Amino acid sequence: MEAQTSPELVGDYQYGFSDPDRSVYKTRRGLSEAVVRDISRLKGEPEWMLAFRLKALRMFRDRPMPRWGNSAVLDAIDFENIIYFVRAADRQGRTWDEVPQGIKDTFERLGVPEAERKFLAGVSAQYESEVVYHSIQAEIEKQGVIFTDMDSALRDHPELVRKYFGTVVPPNDNKFASLNSSVWSGGSFLYVPPGVHVKIPLQAYFRINLKDMGQFERTLIIVDEGASVHYIEGCTAPTYATDSLHAAVVEVIALPGSKVRYTTIQNWSKNVLNLVTKRAQAHAGAQVEWVDGNLGSRLTMKYPAIYLVGERAHGEVLSIAFAGEGMHQDAGAKVIHAAPNTTSTITSKSISKDGGRASYRGLVKVYPNATGAKVSVKCDALLMDERSRSDTYPTMEIAENGARIGHEATVSRVGDDQMFYLRSRGLTEDEATLTIVNGFIEPFVKELPMEYAVELNRLIQLEMTGSVG
Repeated sequence: MEAQTSPELVGDYQYGFSDPDRSVYKTRRGLSEAVVRDISRLKGEPEWMLAFRLKALRMFRDRPMPRWGNSAVLDAIDFENIIYFVRAADRQGRTWDEVPQGIKDTFERLGVPEAERKFLAGVSAQYESEVVYHSIQAEIEKQGVIFTDMDSALRDHPELVRKYFGTVVPPNDNKFASLNSSVWSGGSFLYVPPGVHVKIPLQAYFRINLKDMGQFERTLIIVDEGASVHYIEGCTAPTYATDSLHAAVVEVIALPGSKVRYTTIQNWSKNVLNLVTKRAQAHAGAQVEWVDGNLGSRLTMKYPAIYLVGERAHGEVLSIAFAGEGMHQDAGAKVIHAAPNTTSTITSKSISKDGGRASYRGLVKVYPNATGAKVSVKCDALLMDERSRSDTYPTMEIAENGARIGHEATVSRVGDDQMFYLRSRGLTEDEATLTIVNGFIEPFVKELPMEYAVELNRLIQLEMTGSVG
């Protein structure tokens, strides 16, 4: 099965190729109770999960569409034209030889097997609605680490799933969380036992192939007391003339004294609406870090959140958004201080070019009696031209007099003096611009594993080609 470029594919986006539709099953278009029951039946789920899905479906119908972000794009979503479940293969592979050749070729082209061979402790690869390949190093498994897809976890570890599923992001949290809760499929499940330190990153990769398709993975990460892990995810899709919807939910539970870093590099095509809910809960002495990169997508609305529910819990959100022509990156962070002596740092960077729009939307909330809370928020935006736009929408709700809060926001343009200096050193205009951009994103890039830092710099370079003049 060879990748193709159909007449419906548009643009020169690097990962914009598609595969022929060789899916083994698809639900009918549109959202209904029959479709939800069909998904649950195909997966052989227990009755409690079906009841959870149907309750969420009712909530989705009752919840209003968000009025922030980009309402014009949201209001244009045709939920009755979306395919909510696509089964790309009839079984999951534990080796790449077990994966259908066309799907394997796609992930080879995206570099997933190479990354696994080089430095990953485990890989989960989702194609359309389900995970088609999964592996974990034997030594990690021997430590009691459970790293699998959510569908397998529901079947093989039902007690853990039922205990934590939907506890951090309830199904009525927002309209798209309700949608995910009703039609979720795939995603990662990760449990790290007490005191276990997973020293090599675990990775999940998500690929949308068909047009008018919705991907609704559900990820649940539980890091037990004193344990630590680094989880990385990446995402791509072909560029079609019509929109696809990505509405994931991620729940992270960091139990006392644990540490978890969740790194995302999402490089969606310009026809994807990326509307996700990501939230973590940090207990006493736990540390949660979101490292969040957003490139591509017509519209991204994503605000990784950390609830600091235990004393001395710490949260960090480091994000970067790149908005080019026809893109709106509405991203940010939420940190809730609900316990004494909790600390948090939010660092947000955005780049807008060719009329793109980047928005920082953040919330810092400090509850009464969260004494000793310390918060630092810094937002930096870089505008590449006169047509581009940057907005900052910070919200702070402070109900504790003893909290220490700092907020800083800057918007800058590529300066003539910077360009003159770099041009005088022999750089072309494009090279000088790229040097300035690389310096701007350096605090984000240095937090990535080397292979991902190299890839992000390469993607930024592709986005910046021809951006000046």
